[in-house]
Amino acid sequence: MAILQVNVRPAATSRSLSPRRGGQLGEFHTRFRWGTSPATTSIQKTLNSDFSQQSAANPSSTESTDWQTIVWKLMPGTTVGRAQLSATQRLREAGSPSSSLDAQLLLAHLYGVERSWLFAHYDHELSAESADAYAELIARRARGEPIAYLVGQRDFYDLTLQVNDSVLIPRPETELLVDAALTYIARRERTVKQVKAADIGTGSGAIALAVARHAPKAHVTAVDISPAALEVARANAQALDLTERVTFCQGNLLEPLTERVHLIMANLPYVNAKDYAELDPGVRDFEPETALLGGADGLDLIRTLLAAAPDYLLPGGQILLEIGYDQRTAVTALANKVLPGRPRIDVTRDYAGHDRVVHIQMG
Repeated sequence: MAILQVNVRPAATSRSLSPRRGGQLGEFHTRFRWGTSPATTSIQKTLNSDFSQQSAANPSSTESTDWQTIVWKLMPGTTVGRAQLSATQRLREAGSPSSSLDAQLLLAHLYGVERSWLFAHYDHELSAESADAYAELIARRARGEPIAYLVGQRDFYDLTLQVNDSVLIPRPETELLVDAALTYIARRERTVKQVKAADIGTGSGAIALAVARHAPKAHVTAVDISPAALEVARANAQALDLTERVTFCQGNLLEPLTERVHLIMANLPYVNAKDYAELDPGVRDFEPETALLGGADGLDLIRTLLAAAPDYLLPGGQILLEIGYDQRTAVTALANKVLPGRPRIDVTRDYAGHDRVVHIQMG
């Protein structure tokens, strides 16, 4: 068999599921409920046949619960094909909705190859070092850590961005904000020599860098309060050769801007306290709380930004905000209250039909 050792032991506390950082070999900790139906009995027998050791004499009984923790490792010499199949099974048991894809992506990342390489080298044997490294990646994924953090990158627009747990993982919905920004910039470039834009709460630099790539005559100032996030954003700008088109500043919201701009873009934290508590653990437990939680109603930072925006916008300027699915009415009312004149407000829906990007056109 390709499996070296699977130990079963009681899952004493939920701490066994907490993320483990660093380079040490981690064990695959996942909670598996033994059942009495024919299907689960069959699974139990299959798993037991692969165990070389068991820390509990009777895996179907514990002191306080029938939950068990499966500790999974790979034997050196396991083939690429066997490793994928075994990892897929373990991730499926851990509840991953994309277990097969996850197993492939992590093994391809380990070898620094495309996924197609795995299928062409199905019988390639993993070294002891590779087996341990793959087991660590699978263990972390089983505990819910996002794939993007495990492989250290995420595709956004037509860019590949470095990411780590200092920054929010860019979402496809945010590409709609980039689309809106590029549309505005193209229109303004007919009347001004250079469009000046600001990306507030830049994180990995996703919005700023995508706009800079596709609007080469524009200049973007990217702001974040987190030094660690700015380190990631600057690294992405360097890798994409966009350092001359984007200026990075540390500070709170609009305060670091030294001149007025035509366009303010912001994907600020907008999750309210109630929704944050109910977020998928794979998001809530791993991505930065400061990049997600926007206060009791989710609008704390949006409220502050809108109130200050008139002091930083040029005439005819525009504000683009990513918002929560249920915040259209509140943000529209807020904009009408704090912005001068009668701004024109439109909203773009995302791919699921939810309100997602607010366009505020100043007079």
